[in-house]
Formats: sequence, structure tokens, C-alpha cells
Amino acid sequence: MHTLTVQVEGIGLWSPQLADFNALRHLLAGGMPAAPGIRPAAAALSPNERRRAPESVLVAIEAASQAIALSGRTMENLACVFASAYGDQATTDYMCRVLARVPTELSPTRFHNAVHNAAAGYWTIATACRAPSSAICAGNASFGAGLLEAAVLARAEDRPVLLVCSDSAGIGPLGELIGCTSAFGCALVVSPSTHTGTRLRLAATASAPRHPPLPAECLAWMRDNSSAAGLPLLAMLANGDGDCVLVAADQLGLHVQMETNA
Repeated sequence: MHTLTVQVEGIGLWSPQLADFNALRHLLAGGMPAAPGIRPAAAALSPNERRRAPESVLVAIEAASQAIALSGRTMENLACVFASAYGDQATTDYMCRVLARVPTELSPTRFHNAVHNAAAGYWTIATACRAPSSAICAGNASFGAGLLEAAVLARAEDRPVLLVCSDSAGIGPLGELIGCTSAFGCALVVSPSTHTGTRLRLAATASAPRHPPLPAECLAWMRDNSSAAGLPLLAMLANGDGDCVLVAADQLGLHVQMETNA
């Protein structure tokens, strides 16, 4: 794989303890995370859609909206890549329980939320986006695989791309197996590199995952939620320097170096 360089135009972040990217900056500067309990605004959705959408969709929509707001791009023209390790675990648990007992009682609304590209569907409909969209699942490598997909698309088609990676808390047997207890979502708007601004240089590597020192809270979130694998990169962007190695597949690492030019 050749080295890919993309510019970062916007950043979004949401978890029950971090409402946005500025909250992460505060944490990295020695502050404390917020007490759990905040809910993603997901204002891009209509009130009716917000009521129907599961947590996984709300988290993804909120992170995406934040990143686009910072980028200054328009939602309807932006290609997008949505990544998630497990999709909506609560809906999957519901589907399995109902299908095993009384299949005829399955809710059509819950059924359409079960598909892995549900967040992408809600987003493209709500924003009238007709640009290309895709949904990626790669387990614990979902963030790295999504970043690689977004960077390749940005360079190959010479266009800005929205990357969103999110996972929700698990319940039932699946939740016990995966061990994810809290939602987390992050988003980037990347574009073909220019000579100014913050750039990421990506290259394939066989090296093991590696990241700069992170607060204990970040390390705990990374152990809990697969989408929090993006935290090392977000921390680099917050600090304005550094590099890390992300997992992009079972046998592939993604070395990410940050460059900032005035």
C-alpha cells in the first residue's frame, strides 16, 4: 500500500462522559469527564425520527453532525463511511429473543433498525444526501478499517468524505460476550491533502497497535467499546502532534502520522 495523505477538516465525538471534541481536550489537559447521563442531541434528525431511532443511531448522527459543523461542508454532498463493530446490540438482542419465542410479534420499526447500515440510512435520508455511502464492520478493527476506506475514497475520487464510527452498549447474552457497557461515537471529515492545515499520513504496517500516553479514562473506554479505538488519533488531533498504529484488519496495522502546516 502506498502512503495516503488526507486533510482533517472536522472532528466529532460523543459518549456519555464526553459531549464533544472540546470535552476530550479538557480531559487531556487534566480535567475530569462529565458524569454519565447526557444524551446525544442528534439534531439532524426530525423529532419523530429521534424518538424512533435507537441509541446507536443517535450517537452516530450526533458525532457526524459535530464533524460537519466544524468542517463547514454541506451535508447533502458529502460521501460517507459508517463503521461499527457490532451495530445496535440492544436491537440484535431484541430480535433474537422475539424470533425465538413469538416471531409474529416482531416490531417492523425494530426490524429496520437491526440492519448494520441503519445509521447510514437515517443520516442520508435526514440530510437528503445522495453522495456515495457505505457501512463497514471489522470487529475491533472497525475504526482503522473505516479510516482507511474513507482516506482511499477521498483520494481516489478527489472529494471530502465523512467517517463515522460508533457502537452502543450491549445487553443480554451478546452484551455479556462482547462486554461493551457504554456507547461511544466519533467522526472525521477528511479530504484530499492540501499544503495547509492538519494532515494525516497513513501507511500499512505489520507493527502492533501503539498510541501516545492517554488518561486512564480513555484506556478504560478503549477496553470497553471497540469504536473508542479512535481515541489515540483524536488525542493526537487534540494535542497537535504525534503518531499511532491502529488495527485495520487481523493482519494489518495502520500507521498514522500527524502533520500540521501553517
